[in-house]
Formats: sequence, structure tokens, C-alpha cells
Amino acid sequence: MSETSEPQRVALRPEILATAPYRQGRPAPTSSFKLSSNENPFEPLPAVIEAINSPSINRYPDATAAAVAARIAAKFGVTPGEVHVGAGSVSILAQLIQAAAAPGDEVLYSWRSFEAYPGLVTVAGATSVQVPNTADHGHDLPAMTAAVTDRTRAIIVCSPNNPTGTVVSQAEFERFMATVPATVLVMLDEAYIEFVTDSDAANGERLLGRYPNLVILRTFSKAYGLAGLRIGYAIGPEYILDAARATAIPLSVTEQAQRGALASLDHEAELLERVAVIAARRDEAWHAATEAGLDVPRSQSNFLWLATEDRTVEVNEVLLKHGIVARVLGGDGIRVSIGEAESVEKLVVAAREVVANLQS
Repeated sequence: MSETSEPQRVALRPEILATAPYRQGRPAPTSSFKLSSNENPFEPLPAVIEAINSPSINRYPDATAAAVAARIAAKFGVTPGEVHVGAGSVSILAQLIQAAAAPGDEVLYSWRSFEAYPGLVTVAGATSVQVPNTADHGHDLPAMTAAVTDRTRAIIVCSPNNPTGTVVSQAEFERFMATVPATVLVMLDEAYIEFVTDSDAANGERLLGRYPNLVILRTFSKAYGLAGLRIGYAIGPEYILDAARATAIPLSVTEQAQRGALASLDHEAELLERVAVIAARRDEAWHAATEAGLDVPRSQSNFLWLATEDRTVEVNEVLLKHGIVARVLGGDGIRVSIGEAESVEKLVVAAREVVANLQS
């Protein structure tokens, strides 16, 4: 090889090279509030900290997370085989997509939704079909039905939707399921379900056992405050979850994560009291933002969506000035997590300044 020639490079899949890797929420300076990752602002419960202080990290964890699966099965009235525990619900989504979709197949979801979805589909070798959100930033389920083809292998419905916070109603989802072929896997991503206060919103617990092609996904990261431990679960037909288990990386759910989940379930009532506080802060922030003149969809999650479009950079600068580090999602908008009470106060002040700037 001559000195001027380019060194040979490993041949990698072009679709992977063209896919942007998932980016974590921007870290915050000590003087600012980190509202970019939808984290629970409360410190872990002492019982959780005690539970994860395990002396046996030199040993592998239980590969099946059997104790956690059994507790979840009892909680939801299903069998342990109908529960699959993974390193966060997103890892189970990846497993299910790989189990259902191959090159030439399609995976359907609303957009904008969780930004990891496109990458998960690409890694599986399948093709994303993105159905635009409605004008009020929700799922357009009739349009999603119309987009189903004979190549559709899986559909993702995110409710509450990340990053817009909107929900699909129970009635809407049931009508949608009636239109989906039984051979197509439907994944209901409920990572933020515990924050929902709308009684009309879809809830996977009320759907269990009714649809042979439906899997519910939930996580301990948000409401339970275990984001740093990475543990989530799916509930659905055992044969579908067996396929997901076949694609999973072995031993990926650590013993500390399993211990933390069990302790969280032991203290669930206390944790859900914290969730109610966050939901109340969310509603306070939403009311203040809308009263200030911002067009913010009503959120049922632990964040608000600012559809700032071509003013995104400008609005983000205002937030940063007020000590708020939020999540900028391209030129579509900004997602702001609900954190400490003081951060909500700063967000309200920033919202008023944003409106004043937009009107000037």
C-alpha cells in the first residue's frame, strides 16, 4: 500500500452507518436543572438502596429474573411465562422487533414518537413506516390502520407518547385493535403509564388476555426511579415472549436491578405518592404555560412538549438562560421533564419570556 492511499476499512452495513446513534439527554451544570431525560427527581427510597447493596456481584444474576417475573405475574393476574423482564423496556422492544421483523418487512409507528424506534427497526434490518401525528400531537390510529400492508410485521403504539405526552383513549385503542390483522404484533409502550390521570386513557392492564397479538411494555425507570439500574418488563402471550427471550442478550438484567425492582414493588404505595406529586407539578406547569400563551398539548406523562419548530434554537436559549436543560429534538420541538418544584417555577418564568419573544 502506498503512503498516499486510503487504508482499507471494515465493510459495515450502510443503513447502520447512516443511522444516528441514540443520544442521551444533555447533562446539566450544577447551577441548572437537568430536565432532558425524563428522570424521577426524587432520591431512591432507603429500602431500595439497602436492597441493591449486594455482596455477590462476583456471581452472575438469575438469567430469567424469576422472582421479579413472579411478582409481576401475581400483580397482573397472569402466569410467569407471560412476563418477560429485560434491561429496560426499550431492550425488550428491540428483542420483539428482531423476533418479528426481517429485511423486507415493515414496522409501523407514529411520528414523532420515541426517538429510539427508528434505530431499533434499522438494526433489525426492517423498514420503518412513520405515520404523522395528528394536529394535536397524538397518534392517528385510523391512518395507522390504513398504512398496514402485507409487509407489516409489527406496530408500536406509545401511550403516553414520548415526547408529546398525549394518550390514546381506551375506546380508540380497542377500535384500532379490531382493525389490525391477528398476524401482526402490536406493542403498547406504556413507559409512562403510572403518571396518567385521564380515566379515558388506554391502560394495558385492562387489555390483558383479550388480544393474542398484543404485548404490553412497562418500566421501572420512570415512576419507580430505577433509571440507573435498567429494568423493565413485558406482558403478553408466552410464545411471543419466548421469541423475545431467544433474541435477548443473556444475563443482561443485573442482580442489583432485580433486587431494586422487588424492593420497589414492596414499597409501591410510597413511590406512587411521589408519582402523584410529579403529576400535580406537570398539571401546574401545563396550566401556567398555556395561560402564558404557549400551545402545549395536554400531557399525561412526566414531561411537557413545546412544538417550537423553526424557533427551537431560540426557545432553547431562553430555557438555558433560566437554568433549564431540556431535550431538543431536531427542528420539531423541545421536551421538558417535570423535576423539582423549583424547576417548575423556573419553567413558568421562562415560558412567559418565550411568549413575549414570539410576540415581539
